[in-house]
Amino acid sequence: MKKIFIIASVTFLLAACKDILTESPKAIVVERFYQNANDLETAVNSIFAPLRAYNCFGALYPWQTEIYSDFQLGRGSYAVLNEYEGLDNTNVTRIGQMWNEFYLAIRNANLVIANAENAVNATPAEIAKYVGKARFLRAFSYFCIIPYFGKLPIRTEENISDTEVPLSSAEAVFSLILDDLTFAEQNLPETASVPGRPTKWAAKAVLSHVHFYRNDYPTARAKAAEIINSNAFSLVEVKNVDDWQKLYGPTVVTTPEEIFYIKNSQESGWSYVEFLHHPSDPYYNGRGLFASYMDTVILSKRWNEWDPNDLRKQLYYSWEFGLGPHTMLNNKFMDTEHIGQGANDYPFYRYADVLLIYSESDARVANSISTEALEKLNRVRRRAYGYSPLQPSPIDFTESDFPDLNTFLETVIMERAYESYYEGGKRWLDLLRLGRDYTRKVIREVHHKEIAERHFLWPLPSVEIDLNDAISETEQNPGY
Repeated sequence: MKKIFIIASVTFLLAACKDILTESPKAIVVERFYQNANDLETAVNSIFAPLRAYNCFGALYPWQTEIYSDFQLGRGSYAVLNEYEGLDNTNVTRIGQMWNEFYLAIRNANLVIANAENAVNATPAEIAKYVGKARFLRAFSYFCIIPYFGKLPIRTEENISDTEVPLSSAEAVFSLILDDLTFAEQNLPETASVPGRPTKWAAKAVLSHVHFYRNDYPTARAKAAEIINSNAFSLVEVKNVDDWQKLYGPTVVTTPEEIFYIKNSQESGWSYVEFLHHPSDPYYNGRGLFASYMDTVILSKRWNEWDPNDLRKQLYYSWEFGLGPHTMLNNKFMDTEHIGQGANDYPFYRYADVLLIYSESDARVANSISTEALEKLNRVRRRAYGYSPLQPSPIDFTESDFPDLNTFLETVIMERAYESYYEGGKRWLDLLRLGRDYTRKVIREVHHKEIAERHFLWPLPSVEIDLNDAISETEQNPGY
């Protein structure tokens, strides 16, 4: 059986009222609580609770970010996302719910950062470690939303009691993210006390991705290289399609590939799995919302160019549920053992991510296809076809396969799409990273739709504008 993942919570941190704009921590409770390392551990654990919530990583965030991509279609209330004209009222409400959960996590992180030094029965090293965990999770939370809003109110331990916090630019938000991750990198341990806790390798992975997203390829490559050269991680070998469950299955505790996952269990649950399946399919115990699917005719460009020998493609299976004979669902995440929510973990950063970030970044920095860039790409590709990642294989790319550098870059970009679908919205982030013109071209070619300008950003939640006098209605994102 999978581990029982214990989420300790602190009543004053997760109080019934989640009004993060007006509630101030009670001084006497803070004074009595932050005493030792166990208290700090409990306080850090409370940061995970809103992130795991249904309105965050539990369900809504994955779907809002995944269905935008060129590989998926949304059903029901999510179908509007594939019109590429912005959000309707239902999805605007969902965005507001996500916002609340992310800012609750940020608030809980700020409480740890602000009060950890009061732990008189903890050593300086212990205090630095737990502050590092809190700053990692604060940075991670901001990074998960800044690409979608473009600007945010920056809430830190220094303005934790302020109700009026103005919007800051993306540049200012990324500055905070990088400062937090750098601190975390310097103060987190190399190995997690329990699976799912952030380590210095997790901090390096997010740093690499942040720099990658911002087109700072030299730094992205350097951070990815530090992880690779540590020899602390390796790809899980896959020989057939069923072997993917050694990586994604509900009973997996951890793997050599895991760098940072949002950990779930039957007790905490992961509703996201339900969105993938239909009640009549055999992969989720008679439950399913089938909210996202692949149509091999509508998305024929993506489907037809994807090699059927790729074991990642074979995770898609045909299932008729009223939308035509060409619909496909996916069992990358499935749980046939538990009733109710799935127990699968949400893999945000795997070793495969790092290899592909390195491959693309190295080629862009060198302006050429190096042996190292090819090898990192081939490791991921070999595993996807059932070969040993570290041994040459018949499906290896060689430099002669690429007439120019751009062809190689496009191959790596597509490899990232094949590798990371359903994992943190990375495909849409890649499209945004490569520019709005590039994104429009891709969606036009695959979905035959034009992206409205308002579709590139989510609206700032009305509750934030209403309760935060430092933000005016004129600062709302375009089109809302």
